[in-house]
Amino acid sequence: MTFGNLHSWNSKAGAAHVPRLSSAGNRQIIATLGSLLFGTLVGSLTQAAVPLTTATPISAEAMAMHIQAKRAVAAPTTTLEPAVALVSSTTFNSAQGPGPGAIGPGPGCDLFPAPPSVGAFVPLTYFGPSPSTVNPSLVGPVQLLNTGTVDAKHGTITIPLYKGRLAGTEKAIWYILTDVDNEGVAAELGLNFSAKLNFASLAARTGNLDSDGNIVFDKGTVNFAPKRNIVPGPAGAEFPPKSFAPGSVGDANYSPYVRIVNAANVIYNAPMVAFDVDANQINFPNGNVDYSKVHDQVVAIDPINMTVTLNLINGFSFGRPVWYLSMDTSIPLGAAIEHNTYAPLMGKLLLGHDDSFASPIERIFIATNGPESGACNNPLRQGLSADLADGHRPNNVLGGIPTIALDYSPAWDAQLFAWTNEAIEKGYRGQVREEFQILTFVQDGLITGPGGGPFQSAGFSINCPIVQRLD
Repeated sequence: MTFGNLHSWNSKAGAAHVPRLSSAGNRQIIATLGSLLFGTLVGSLTQAAVPLTTATPISAEAMAMHIQAKRAVAAPTTTLEPAVALVSSTTFNSAQGPGPGAIGPGPGCDLFPAPPSVGAFVPLTYFGPSPSTVNPSLVGPVQLLNTGTVDAKHGTITIPLYKGRLAGTEKAIWYILTDVDNEGVAAELGLNFSAKLNFASLAARTGNLDSDGNIVFDKGTVNFAPKRNIVPGPAGAEFPPKSFAPGSVGDANYSPYVRIVNAANVIYNAPMVAFDVDANQINFPNGNVDYSKVHDQVVAIDPINMTVTLNLINGFSFGRPVWYLSMDTSIPLGAAIEHNTYAPLMGKLLLGHDDSFASPIERIFIATNGPESGACNNPLRQGLSADLADGHRPNNVLGGIPTIALDYSPAWDAQLFAWTNEAIEKGYRGQVREEFQILTFVQDGLITGPGGGPFQSAGFSINCPIVQRLD
């Protein structure tokens, strides 16, 4: 199945059509995005020279408005109950909620590193703090989203909950903050800094900060009432599914990204977790959440203490295991598989230009037919067919994240890939963990796009804020 057929099939199944990239979008762009440090976009990191572009620093008054959005570091609840139970092997593709957490039942669904005491003649108590306490780029763990507390036992993070509203109405918009395009604001609020979000305006809503640091959004709503459902393909080829429906659907104006007009046009990643409901309708501080009212990745929500606990997803970035959030996708198929919100406005992101000048995206690599035999007991388990076969997440591979690279963006350009029949027959198929390993396998003819098509952008993006690097 080619990418073109994937888009066509999506449209026929009731999904919004995503146009294929133009031929210009397929040309290799050799200029890459440098880092935006202290308001200055530095030059290219590759052989092509990119003229310096100076961003206007925000004023002290604008910074003061953003600081109003700062909240105390959120603490997790102590009586957390499971968000969803997998009652049988046939129900997880219709289960509402986040699905199984990052701490899986076997090595194929649990990427948490072993302690350093394994194989050593000293107890764990001997080992001192990890090197990341001195330099976050060294051996971790290192938490990157610092507004809340990671619960390693449950594979969740608890972060501040915000209550904004839709302009011209009293309709409440409950949302979170995860990333921002201004380094100073990121440092003040404990958010991830993403220079690339500077170029996400086409796919961003607009809004204004009020005196309490909450956002008044001009447009964009989400219906959380739909029921998520997927009917997988046949055993061994579960992806693509026969049918699908996402559990929450945004209107044409919804994107998690929002440009703050009255505070220097800074762009936040502010995914919505509930809409047009009162606090007493979404008060589930200990779990057992009503997913007809809130985002499927919510494990617990406390609108009294203004916190929300979210499911963490396993993945890799340049060989290192990571945990991230999955909040929105630009097409319904992706939203259904990801247990997140279909966000149509995200479809305006420029895709296929990873690391070129003015690119808002970074790449995420998603296997369609990775190893799935043995389910979570298989340490090489990976891919969408495995996800649809056993309900656990696919162990995707992310590009650059903070502390590893300068080109992080929470807007991930999905690059679906398939192992060739020859690679499978010769036993070469396995779990891949970093970008250039995958690109080398493509170059060597072991990996292609789905159905043997070209390896390239699949034409959709996923909003996946990074939370923690595990080592």
